[in-house]
Amino acid sequence: MKHFKFYSKEDILSLTKVRRFETKIGERLQYLKPGEEWPEVIQQSSARYVILGIPEDFGVKANYGIGGTDTAWLSFLSAFLNIQSNDHLPGDNILLLGHFDFGDVKFLIENNAYNDEEKVNAYRHAIHIIDEEVENLVKVIASAKKIPVIIGGGHNNAYPIIKGVAKGLHKAELVALSQINCINLDAHTDYNVADGRHSGNGFRYAEEDGYLGKYCMIGLHENYITQNVLMDIHNNPFLDYISYEDIFIHERKNFIQAVAHATGFTEDSYTGIELDLDCVENVLSSASTPSGITPLLARKYVTFAAQDAKVAYLHVCEGATQLADGRKDGSTGKLISYLVSDFIKELTQE
Repeated sequence: MKHFKFYSKEDILSLTKVRRFETKIGERLQYLKPGEEWPEVIQQSSARYVILGIPEDFGVKANYGIGGTDTAWLSFLSAFLNIQSNDHLPGDNILLLGHFDFGDVKFLIENNAYNDEEKVNAYRHAIHIIDEEVENLVKVIASAKKIPVIIGGGHNNAYPIIKGVAKGLHKAELVALSQINCINLDAHTDYNVADGRHSGNGFRYAEEDGYLGKYCMIGLHENYITQNVLMDIHNNPFLDYISYEDIFIHERKNFIQAVAHATGFTEDSYTGIELDLDCVENVLSSASTPSGITPLLARKYVTFAAQDAKVAYLHVCEGATQLADGRKDGSTGKLISYLVSDFIKELTQE
């Protein structure tokens, strides 16, 4: 695993603020010990959840967006490791694996691309490196019947996650075909034309390659659905969506009914839970929105989805603490920490 950094106990404790009379999650979760082989550790671990980070912004830049999605992971980790370990979330059923670092590839592109268009094309080609490594890692996690919890990164990573998890579940004989369903809380479909890998077409690639079965989108902004994608959705019985306007402007369904519709639509198989943070109002992202869902509703989404779906994985993506244009917001990581802890707590209650 060329670009993956596996965490040691020292790595984890360096971000954990140890205090007397308190026990933090960072002191309780599982990790790789020196000399251990990671596939065996994943296979034999008593942990049910395996957390890893993909701090990259290749897909966003390849989609003509503003870089910065590589900054959310460390912020999340600093918040998550300092949650209190208690009866609500002890933390001992979590394996914190580590994160990918594609900095060497990014350095080559940033320093050698002749112009902006060449840079976009270089990032589109480089995403294949990410795809291969992410797929291979999550395949091992899913084949061990663990639930991957993945923090991005751009939404381009939905493709290798879906592919890897589908293959892993098939290897574990939990699904008949290497195919899973997905629900996605997002302002955008990320189902655009497969014109080169980027953050806007991961689900299209997953579907065309046969790894994505049913796909239901919640909270799409009608202003940002291209007509050709809208026609594709209407003509495909395996695709469905409920727009932001349907829920909050026209009030045809309330938010929980919309999530219930999505989990019902995908209930016939294992389902990936996707959350693109650009749908949450004023969260720092390349496509930040002034009109989106609240953080509270994002938390309700992961909780209800965990409760009602046959969960394959959780993927939270597109958030940032600092964008390439200079904008900053240190609270993004804490929000992701709430989302991850809500998700794990709900599943642990089963």
